[in-house]
Amino acid sequence: MAESRGRLWTGVLRVAPHSGDHRVALRAAISVAVPLLVLWAVGRLDLGMYASFGAFAALYGRKDPFGDRLRMQAAAGGVLIAAMLAGTGLSVLGAPALVSVFAVAALASLVTLLAYTMQWHPPGPLFVVFAAGTTASIPASGGSFADIVIVGGASALFALVVTTVFAAASARGLPPAATGRRPLRVGMLAGEMAITVGVAASLAGAAGLVLGSHWYWATVGAVAAVSGAHVSARLIRGLQRLAGTLVGVVVAAGILALHMPPLAVIAVAVVLQAGAEMFIGRNYGIAMIFVTPLALLMVELASSTPAEVLLRDRAVETVIGVTAGTLIALASAAVRRRGHAPAA
Repeated sequence: MAESRGRLWTGVLRVAPHSGDHRVALRAAISVAVPLLVLWAVGRLDLGMYASFGAFAALYGRKDPFGDRLRMQAAAGGVLIAAMLAGTGLSVLGAPALVSVFAVAALASLVTLLAYTMQWHPPGPLFVVFAAGTTASIPASGGSFADIVIVGGASALFALVVTTVFAAASARGLPPAATGRRPLRVGMLAGEMAITVGVAASLAGAAGLVLGSHWYWATVGAVAAVSGAHVSARLIRGLQRLAGTLVGVVVAAGILALHMPPLAVIAVAVVLQAGAEMFIGRNYGIAMIFVTPLALLMVELASSTPAEVLLRDRAVETVIGVTAGTLIALASAAVRRRGHAPAA
């Protein structure tokens, strides 16, 4: 037991070697910086959340071959836009919050199937859940749909352009788009993960709704905690998300207290995005120290919620989400072990 706990904490604290992460970080930083600067120039930084979610397309296939990466980012970008449209639809219709919780959980389950079947990297629905949950929770109108398509779509397309330009520059000419990756059939892992994610997202979102005002952060925390090929990986990821988020909330408190002008906000967001990508593949907990203030800046741009409420809810909802996700991960592992146990 002590040896098992030792391996667990070693996994939580381990920082993997640097492996060209600076190139991925630069692509991600440019992908988010340019759309935000364009919005600032036209006086519509209030739409920065849509641009940031669209730019999340750049985070897929970070080290895959060019053809795989481009296809993955195009598909993920389309799904992110659809997620924002779905969340906005719930907001425009005035759907009860509990309905939004279960709708986002169902979306998380479907995207998990898609991501595992198409071998996306990262494979889970975390970004999609964040996009759908956030847009479902903020006021919107009929015109918001056009804003999402134009701003979010342009941002996702720009991420593809950045990917192509970087690939061409590194290869001194556009590399072939051929790929050896083939879509997988929906197998037991994909099906199990889809069910696990759906249950965890539902449980965490419902609990977050009762105990806080930003339930989608609980949902995201739960989705992160059930990600991983085996229960140890899921426990490590959950602990890393919890610790990293709590430290990140302290960092965010300092940033939000500065009440920075728009250009400074953009600069900080770009630095945070780059920092997150420098560590996301090396230690998830360290990456969350960058991701947490970035997420809070995005939400602050789109809402008038006081900073202290955002900070409190981010911490509380993350505790709820990671707890729910960890319980579901342990329950899923127990069910799997029982299913593989020999009959008496």
